[in-house]
Amino acid sequence: MNISYNWLKDLVEIDLSPPELAAKLTNVGLAVESVHEIEGDFVFDIDLTSNRSDCLSHLGVSREVAAITNCELRTANYERQSLKTENQNLVSVQDADLCHRFTARIIRNVKIGESPDWLKQRLEAIGERAINNVADITNYVMHELGQPMHSFDLNKLAENRIVVRRARNGETIKTLDDVERKLDETMLAICDAEKPVAVAGIMGGLDSSITKETIDVLLEAAYFDRASIRQTSRKLKLSTEASHHFERGVDIENLIRASNRATELICELAGGTAGELVDVYPTKYTPNEIKSNDIQFAVKRLTGLEVEKPEILRILKALGIEQQNSGLRTQDSELFTAPSWRHDVSIEEDLVEEVSRIVGYENIGEELPPAARAGEYQPTESRKKSLRNALANLGFNEAISYSFIDAGSDEKFDPIPNLVEKNSDEKYVSLNDSIIEGATRMRPSLLSGLLGAVRTNFNHQRRDLKLFEIGKVFSASDNENDLPNERELFALVLTGSELAQNRASAVRDLDFYDAKGALEAAVSAMNLPPLDFQPASVSHLRNGQAAEISLNGKAVGSIGRLNDEIAAAYKFRQSVFVAEVDLQTLLAAVERKIIYRPLPIYPSSVRDISLLVKRRVGFADIQKTISDQNYELCRSVEFIDVYEGKGVADDERSMTIRLAYRSDERTLLDEEVETAHAQILQVLKANLDAQQRF
Repeated sequence: MNISYNWLKDLVEIDLSPPELAAKLTNVGLAVESVHEIEGDFVFDIDLTSNRSDCLSHLGVSREVAAITNCELRTANYERQSLKTENQNLVSVQDADLCHRFTARIIRNVKIGESPDWLKQRLEAIGERAINNVADITNYVMHELGQPMHSFDLNKLAENRIVVRRARNGETIKTLDDVERKLDETMLAICDAEKPVAVAGIMGGLDSSITKETIDVLLEAAYFDRASIRQTSRKLKLSTEASHHFERGVDIENLIRASNRATELICELAGGTAGELVDVYPTKYTPNEIKSNDIQFAVKRLTGLEVEKPEILRILKALGIEQQNSGLRTQDSELFTAPSWRHDVSIEEDLVEEVSRIVGYENIGEELPPAARAGEYQPTESRKKSLRNALANLGFNEAISYSFIDAGSDEKFDPIPNLVEKNSDEKYVSLNDSIIEGATRMRPSLLSGLLGAVRTNFNHQRRDLKLFEIGKVFSASDNENDLPNERELFALVLTGSELAQNRASAVRDLDFYDAKGALEAAVSAMNLPPLDFQPASVSHLRNGQAAEISLNGKAVGSIGRLNDEIAAAYKFRQSVFVAEVDLQTLLAAVERKIIYRPLPIYPSSVRDISLLVKRRVGFADIQKTISDQNYELCRSVEFIDVYEGKGVADDERSMTIRLAYRSDERTLLDEEVETAHAQILQVLKANLDAQQRF
């Protein structure tokens, strides 16, 4: 929105320089993006939020300036134009739900020509192109008072009258941009006795437009339903300055003043004579009444600002918010009335916001709001914090990615167990109105976001990465009336090399076991039982380097190296390892009991042995077999090394482990250790066909 500094000075007294005024406006919520100097004037480019339609005009911004500087507005009601209503048949409103008010003014004997230089310069300064004196005046009044207007050639209207109604299916109109547009019954049209002559609130028709031959003008100023204008604009793919104003809301009580102002200028600059004015007002405006028990206390309670009551009332009055007379007050509360141009003021908190932004957001101190009781963590928060700390200590960074993704990620990643119904017709949650273009799916996996972060880092030449994410994933419910399924997951990704502190050269390449170790460390930090890893086939992972993860016998996720197809799609040229688990299931598991024991006072006896086992047998199998026997003297089982190659059959491997034996009551004798050791070897042979090599 472009606002002229010189134009503002016509409406309100300003002692501030353009840069100072720009800073003040930005501080009260009207963000001035830039200030341009144009032929002795300064133009503010203001970025307005959609709720501040009242500031889509110089009058609206001047109200803000008056509130900031405590100056009076210099506006007039332009009531010199007499109000004549003899011809009530001039306008008929058939659909009052879409047109709440419609005014029509007849101006006769106008002379169409160029606008004077001052008018053209003022419009051109704010980016408007001069057309002719009548069209320029309606644009001028829109930018001055915020009311879009349209002028018709009265003699081109059938029966010289206006009918405001819904369009009929199949009706067409050639708009001012010389495009034939097809209307339907959801659209509001301004018609003459026979046909549409304008698309209400958006654009006029070419056949009834003002030309050099125009003598008599019908000047329209109206208030249309905001939702209807927005819907019609989208259907026709036609957006204009007028539709921009109407969609956000104009001042329904400002129509007569705007019409009088435009009439005054047309009579002055185009030599016209003001005729009758018809005001059809079927949907009367009812002001919003806002109750406040104590506005001064509310300001203090919500913002911490100490503002005197007279200053609060001054600010509200300057913004058009009037305090009701004492007769409308109760003993314990007071009433305020929101002005017709402020559609966004309806509750006490809105009043507080108005006061606080004029006083200055920068004056709000930093303090915690009062609370009736102390806050507390959710039951799972402490374990999530432990998980984050454990991974941070391992050099991981936490990532946060969007919950909505491209539909191209469908079926790319295997979801966690029991999230998606494989036989369902609709597996995923789709968005009808996506926030990001193309992102029409609610993610069923965290991996797409993490891999996107990896790609971004690769593009910035960062190739040694450790990332993790905790977040929700979604799937469609079997019952179409139910909400989507939601699960909280935890995923990690690592790639590149392990780097030592203060060293540029890599220690080694990261591999599967780094990912597995990080996952185990995270689970251990949450005080959960150890995870079980079993070789598995996972669609997004490379065969032979993929495993299914389970906890207490229940599958909870997968881990492995990203397969070549997906790696190529992301243009990865190095190994990338990923893991994804159902954090919700992990957090529901019973925590391990923390057991404290005194430090051992007797020495341990250690035995290193090499076992010949089948390749399908892993260290976890050996460890579990021994622990299941609950040998009292065997205190630990640790992995040392594995050998495959010469002297070992192709389907076998040699695994070296370390067993530690100890008693809490005495120093063990060699015979006791050997007896326990022999029992363990016997169990390993019986259960796993493990043969001792040496």
